[in-house]
Amino acid sequence: MRMPSENSLQAVSPDPFVPFGIYVHWPFCQAKCPYCDFNSHVAASVDHSAWRTAFLGEVARAAEEIPDRIVGSVYFGGGTPSLMDPRTVGAVIDAIRRHWRTVNDVEITLEANPTSVEANRLRAYKDAGVNRISMGIQALNDTDLKRLGRLHSATEARTAFGIARQTFDRVSFDLIYARQDQSFEDWKTELDQALDMAADHLSLYQLTIEDETAFGERFRRGGLHGLPNEDLSADLFELTQEMTEAAGIPAYEISNHSVPGAQSRHNMVYWTGGDCLGIGPGAHGRLTLNGRRHATEEISSPTAWLAAAREGQTSARTVLSQKDAQEELLLMGLRIREGVALTALDQIEGLQQKVANLRDIDLVDVTDGRLSTTKRGRPLLNGILREILA
Repeated sequence: MRMPSENSLQAVSPDPFVPFGIYVHWPFCQAKCPYCDFNSHVAASVDHSAWRTAFLGEVARAAEEIPDRIVGSVYFGGGTPSLMDPRTVGAVIDAIRRHWRTVNDVEITLEANPTSVEANRLRAYKDAGVNRISMGIQALNDTDLKRLGRLHSATEARTAFGIARQTFDRVSFDLIYARQDQSFEDWKTELDQALDMAADHLSLYQLTIEDETAFGERFRRGGLHGLPNEDLSADLFELTQEMTEAAGIPAYEISNHSVPGAQSRHNMVYWTGGDCLGIGPGAHGRLTLNGRRHATEEISSPTAWLAAAREGQTSARTVLSQKDAQEELLLMGLRIREGVALTALDQIEGLQQKVANLRDIDLVDVTDGRLSTTKRGRPLLNGILREILA
């Protein structure tokens, strides 16, 4: 992380008592999933000691620059963080607690895959300080797991998640739907099974075909058959909302569902425009420094990032204009049910008229000064955003 110059002002937050989040990116996986466009890499071997030293150095440097903040959440993402040495996870958590104050019930999440090897590490992660697990199950049948490039079986997934529920008070898992050859009834049956398994949180994502992925390349060649059409995709989304609502795990964000009070606090930092420090290859962050909003982005190559960490030069920064910051707040804030305060969007041109037009066709609502999507508008979020930002 680049340090401030001698002439720069000390970093400040509009309110130092508002908790901020810390994201730690572990870039390594056992295999690259064909749908994944995250910054993840398959490596024959990893020098865990070197990575531990690098992470701790970045935490210390960041704490020098933004010392007077309170940490509300820590999130180990990837890649596959459940391939991290638990000692590294514990050392990073200890360093964060040493350098900053934390809220009493700080949320510390680690993403995990449900292979038997990784499931056996869950107790060690809890001992290291992790108190929430987010498990990448993705499908509940072996045929689709193989199609998605996953290394675990459906039986392993259920077993691993059972271990997670016994070990942690807060657990979540991900599923991908709108998969190849998946019918309405197929998803209804699978989602019913998932709701029987679920504890307090579920992430349910429609499969999207990203350009820089194996699926993207296969799709361009005409080889990705059986994807749902728009009508079926819409039906699957509506079914997902209805079933999770009926089960008491409604959507609080487009793809995330929880019982009341069990929302992912770390992800809410992003969706509500809070500050988040990003550490690790390719990690993004948003920090209020010198009274201005900054976007940070870490070097994406693991090898280059590790080398740069020794020099304290791992990230680039961009000062966001007020208009850019507000557009970003809109993009993130409309994802959640509570929406975003209209007073925070005063730099968006023609907003009042655009909102009025969208209200007339029941796509958005304004209640107590907050703009949000309606039930009808929620699956059309991308179109709503295009209209407002046009």
